[in-house]
Amino acid sequence: MNALQDRLFRLLQDPRVMKLMQDPRAQKLIMKGFRFRGRVEGAVDRRVQSIAGRLNLATQRDLRALQKRIRHLEQAVRDAEERLTDAEDARAGRGRS
Repeated sequence: MNALQDRLFRLLQDPRVMKLMQDPRAQKLIMKGFRFRGRVEGAVDRRVQSIAGRLNLATQRDLRALQKRIRHLEQAVRDAEERLTDAEDARAGRGRS
């Protein structure tokens, strides 16, 4: 992948390519290509979600949601433990007075 990036970088520095990139028609075509790629990726993602749902498989989106939920639950447990410790300390302080 690094070699491909290096070649692309060198290509983009070529004066002929730089001149082509300034052409509004080329810019429009490039933007069209990016939009098309986005539509294709979206369609593939929706199809994968659909198939995974039918096969009852977890997707990356499902795993990310699960990890986020676990982080929230871990924070809730830490908060509850802290409140419990504070309550125990307060109770112990009243008992000594």
